[in-house]
Amino acid sequence: MSRVLDRLFQMRALRHWRLVAQQSDDTDLPTLRQQRAQARELRTQLDRLIHAADGRLALPAIGSSFFPKPHGTDWSWRPELWRGPLPVPGVSWAPNRTALGDEVTLFHDCVQSELTLRQCRNLREADLAPYGMRMDVLQFEGSFLSLVVDFPPEAADGLSRGHLIRVDIEITSEKPIEIFARLNIRHGPNTEQIVRELPLGDEDVMVEFDLAYSRLNEKRIEKIWLDLIFEAPDFNQVVIRDLTLCRVRRAAL
Repeated sequence: MSRVLDRLFQMRALRHWRLVAQQSDDTDLPTLRQQRAQARELRTQLDRLIHAADGRLALPAIGSSFFPKPHGTDWSWRPELWRGPLPVPGVSWAPNRTALGDEVTLFHDCVQSELTLRQCRNLREADLAPYGMRMDVLQFEGSFLSLVVDFPPEAADGLSRGHLIRVDIEITSEKPIEIFARLNIRHGPNTEQIVRELPLGDEDVMVEFDLAYSRLNEKRIEKIWLDLIFEAPDFNQVVIRDLTLCRVRRAAL
């Protein structure tokens, strides 16, 4: 009922101001001066509403899992960190094994951490992911730094050596940094590992892991995860605006 009444009031107000505008050429000056003041106040509030609405409606929708997928994709996924707000959006002086949500974990061997992880809202018109992740690194005295993304169990269902695993990343950094992506598939007592280097300096990055040349035991897959390994990360800021994964049937050899 309230929505119906709101709609009726809105239509009545619109008719009123339409009539006022139509009669403005003949309205006496004192009345016209009063109507102008009312119209300016109304316009101020409408401009505020339009500005806020344009800003919010231009942002990627929270929870969005949309992203372009190649032909032949039979599984795709955007991790929760890039999909929706986390209960704990950030950690300062992050220790080893710091988790952001249930799927992303930071690993390093620094005795004293000078790293900060924070989830941030994507604001660019071109962004498809609602959220991104910012990592600030001051002095880094460790020997390794990596972000681990744990795949959901569905990624292993039906996975075979006839698949490609494709990773698309939108990433920027204050200064150039070498980054490696390593796919890990635990099958029985063994773990298959495939490493790819991300192109240096590119913001939109795609890497593929071809399982045809692996020794994967398709019947014993237990867990899949991705390592993003950062070389010499000190005094840098890295922003990962989006990270998506696809499983694609490869063309027959």
